[in-house]
Amino acid sequence: MRYLGIDYGAKRVGLALSDEEGRMAFPYKVIKNDLELVDKIHNICGEEEVSAIVLGESHDLSGKPNKIMGCIEEFKRNLEGELDLPISFEKEFMTSMHSNIPKSKNIFSARKTKNIIEQKDDSQAATLILQRYLDRKLVSGK
Repeated sequence: MRYLGIDYGAKRVGLALSDEEGRMAFPYKVIKNDLELVDKIHNICGEEEVSAIVLGESHDLSGKPNKIMGCIEEFKRNLEGELDLPISFEKEFMTSMHSNIPKSKNIFSARKTKNIIEQKDDSQAATLILQRYLDRKLVSGK
C-alpha cells in the first residue's frame, strides 16, 4: 500500500511518497499551490498508484488550529470530492524545523540555490509527516 504525504502551504505544497509496503517515506516533489492543485494531486495518485493520503494537520504551540488549518480542511474536502481514497490527518507540529535542510534566509546565497533549499525543505516536511503516520500505524498494528 503506497501513501502520499502532503505538507500543505499557502504558496507551495510538499509531497512525499512511501515505499510500496507503506513502511518508509521519501521526499517526492514540491508543487505550486494554485487552482490546479487538486488535479495535480489526482494525477500523482494515479501515476504513483497511491492507496491513501496523509495530510499534515497544522496547530499552534497551544495545540489549537492555526490560520492555515481552515485552508487545509477545505483542501481535504476538495480532495475527498475528487478522489476515492482514504485521507488521514497527521500532526505536522515542528516538521519544517525538524527537516534536515533548514530554510535559507542568507542574503548572500544565489536566488536559485535559495529556492532549491526551500523546496527540499517542503518535501522533507511532508516526509516527516508521512513517516510519523507510518510509524504510528506500524506500532498500533492498524
